[in-house]
Amino acid sequence: MSKRTVSRIAALVAALVAVGGAAEAAKKDNSLRFAYDQVLDNVDPYFNNVRLGVIISQTVWDTLIYRDPTTNEYKPQLATSWKWIDEKTLELELREGVKFHNGAPFTADDVVYTLNFVGDAANKVTAQQNVNWIEKAEKIDTFKVRIKTKRPFPAAIEYLAGPVAIHSHEYYAKVGPKGMNEKPVGSGPYKITENIIGKTIKLERNADYWAGSPKPKATIEKIEVRMIPDRQTQIAEMLSGGLDLIMNVAVEQADQLKAVPDLAVTSGATMRIVFLQMNTTPDTPAAVLRDIKVRQAINHAIDRDTMAKQLVGEGVIPISTICFPSQFGCTDEGAKRYAYDPAKAKALLAEAGVKDPELDLFAYRERNQTEAMVNYLRAAGIKANLKFMQYAAMREQNRANKAALVHQTWGSFSINDVSASVSVYFKGIDDDVTKDAEIIALLDKGDTTVDAAARKATYKQALGLIAERAYTVPLYALTTYYASARNLEFKAYADELPRFWEMKWK
Repeated sequence: MSKRTVSRIAALVAALVAVGGAAEAAKKDNSLRFAYDQVLDNVDPYFNNVRLGVIISQTVWDTLIYRDPTTNEYKPQLATSWKWIDEKTLELELREGVKFHNGAPFTADDVVYTLNFVGDAANKVTAQQNVNWIEKAEKIDTFKVRIKTKRPFPAAIEYLAGPVAIHSHEYYAKVGPKGMNEKPVGSGPYKITENIIGKTIKLERNADYWAGSPKPKATIEKIEVRMIPDRQTQIAEMLSGGLDLIMNVAVEQADQLKAVPDLAVTSGATMRIVFLQMNTTPDTPAAVLRDIKVRQAINHAIDRDTMAKQLVGEGVIPISTICFPSQFGCTDEGAKRYAYDPAKAKALLAEAGVKDPELDLFAYRERNQTEAMVNYLRAAGIKANLKFMQYAAMREQNRANKAALVHQTWGSFSINDVSASVSVYFKGIDDDVTKDAEIIALLDKGDTTVDAAARKATYKQALGLIAERAYTVPLYALTTYYASARNLEFKAYADELPRFWEMKWK
């Protein structure tokens, strides 16, 4: 964000403080207006991999299992119990009396159809790593199913408690992902009443939401989700009373908004890690990145500590490997570290015989952090051309091998397992721009090993190789700042999920 923008926001905040704060909209209609900076092209949980999609998924759909965000305890949701029959067979008893938003009753048929559809690679689920472990689902009776995995997959429970939402089989078979996007039907605490694709999603409280869910029945009647990529516009709307809740507020704006009497600013550590990804494949658009000395130079060029303190704010968690510390298998023990040392970066470039390299740096959020990296790289003799765009466009460029450097942030779909982070970027699937066979084999072994200690040891070895070969620049896990109307009861969680069903007006 430019200094001019910061100054304009500061002036607006000062004016509002002088007159007593932002105007509060009357909440007689018991509604909430929320904005996010991403554009969601498809609300079907299986056909997007952006954070707003995860938020909508958890709001509108239910999963078989629920993980408590505070205790990490697994609790029954659409499944009342579950047990492993063998290393590749999971049996689940299902809940009776649940209805989808269109009135259809929930049964085993919904689980079987959903899992068999998304597990079929031909249906091209966007985040394949979330479903490619599913061999098939079988109906045992009306409220009992078995899930067969392609290989031992001990993290299955974690995935069933996260991104694996359950669709109504009759409706999904009829309308498919396109129809589900246009007129979504779930079984969750809110139902979508209108989806203006890429702009606005309107939700209404599900008054018939089933009793006993770990998600309590919602209190707020209506929610409007607006997609506003420009964060300056979001803040202006908050200050004028046009919005009630925003997230991902930059640290300097968060500090300013704390002075506004009618607003509350909440911060919290998140699972979202930040790292710089380098394309080292044979057809990389920047051949210099195939030289380990160049990659080491890029690591030494960036001052992670200063970026964390100045641009991320309180509660920042530094990382040395690309996973979140709480995730099963995440460790930085023994991993090579690269201290900030621009002189060493220049020396490494000279040793590699590379003079004044020029690289495109792709990014989609936290532009101020990307711009800081551009400046650090320039100071070390590397010209980085910023390519800033929406996430879907950036992802397409990366998967098409057209991006040399990418400023990635990854929230792992809030899955507390390394298979949802490291394996996404290094196991040979869509977002892997390294394709290191040794690391792929290690991660495949880690993802499928049942013994917990053996899994951890294998992941440690893979993470060590990634660091040693300087394939990424690990930075930190983001702190997220939220700004909300002061009279909104709201709690921030580390999984970056605003739980609308818990919120209410004081």
